[in-house]
Amino acid sequence: MLDTLGAFVPEGALDRREIEVGPLSGLTFAVKDLFAVKGVAATCGNPDWARTHAPATENAPPVRACLDAGAHLLGRTVMDELAYSLSGRNPHFGTPTNTNAPGRLTGGSSCGSAAAVAGGMVDFALGTDTGGSIRVPASYCGLFGLRPTHGAISLDGAMALAPSFDTVGWFTREAELLRAVGDVLLPPAPEGAPAEPRSLVVAEDAWALATPDAQAALRPWVERLQYRLGQAKTVSLDEAGKGLGAWMDCFRTIQAREAHAEFADWIARERPVFGPEMQERWDFVRSVTAEAAEAAAEARQRYRARMTELTGEGAVICLPCAAGPAPRLDASAEALADHRGRTLQITAPAGLAGLPQVALPVATVEGVPLGLGLIGPKGSDRMLLDFAVSLCGETRHDPGARFD
Repeated sequence: MLDTLGAFVPEGALDRREIEVGPLSGLTFAVKDLFAVKGVAATCGNPDWARTHAPATENAPPVRACLDAGAHLLGRTVMDELAYSLSGRNPHFGTPTNTNAPGRLTGGSSCGSAAAVAGGMVDFALGTDTGGSIRVPASYCGLFGLRPTHGAISLDGAMALAPSFDTVGWFTREAELLRAVGDVLLPPAPEGAPAEPRSLVVAEDAWALATPDAQAALRPWVERLQYRLGQAKTVSLDEAGKGLGAWMDCFRTIQAREAHAEFADWIARERPVFGPEMQERWDFVRSVTAEAAEAAAEARQRYRARMTELTGEGAVICLPCAAGPAPRLDASAEALADHRGRTLQITAPAGLAGLPQVALPVATVEGVPLGLGLIGPKGSDRMLLDFAVSLCGETRHDPGARFD
């Protein structure tokens, strides 16, 4: 396959098909290059990782499940170094092209997977989401995406970043296919789980972090959701009134300590060459103390309880997927840092609570895509996928138009 988008890693093209008949037969897919693919060594976004790790002897469970369902694997996709970024820029393998937002980032760290789906190279692609790496690229590229309930899908055979946050997710251009892949990858719904959302919660403090144009583009969907689910309850996720910055700091602190546990020995032993962003991230990781991590773990319990309370009895929380549309490739470092900080505050609640969130490509700003997020109760993944089809499935996805 000719990769004109820079979506695949060097020598990452594949041609793997296990069976001809299955629920995903006739469909093509790609995988973020941190999943084990039999016979090759994943790069995990850094050439020194592949150099120091042996080729996989088996496919990771999500990869195997898609192959066993009849899907055709076409390649391994570019990702941010060690999955530790939301930008979608890799200093070793390049920046994949966002066909639905020319001149803008795809978002990361599942950047190549999002680019491959948005550009029509594959029908769906696997990625991971720790701090937003499915939800943010889905928003930037005009795709459907799901960050599942934490632990719902096995991460065996995948590089870990921060195991208490890491999840397997995927991108599609259509809601129906998002659900079809979920039917293959997800466990059955828990007994007694609601079949559809029962009420709507609007996260006012998350909305306030989005740009005015983003809020204006997405607000009509709050009205549509209220028509379906009844009058929304408007709340601040942070009851203490400190804002979601405290939630982001909690997430970043725990993530850093877990990343240190995963990578410190390898980095000390192999001395990998990092790009500037990853080096800055690693300097931060080394600065986080055990005392800070302990305090963050206590705060996380409070935040998790708050999210569990708000999603009780089948409620869904509505919020933007990101602070605005995809940043321009030539955006200043200051603008990128501001956007990233506000976006991480928006994505942190679902991650801290381990809850599923679906990304819906329902709006545009400045002619480029913007996603709406719905966070559901623990184990409500299939409900969210069914609801996505109900909302958007009858209209074939056109990134240039809203589902009005």
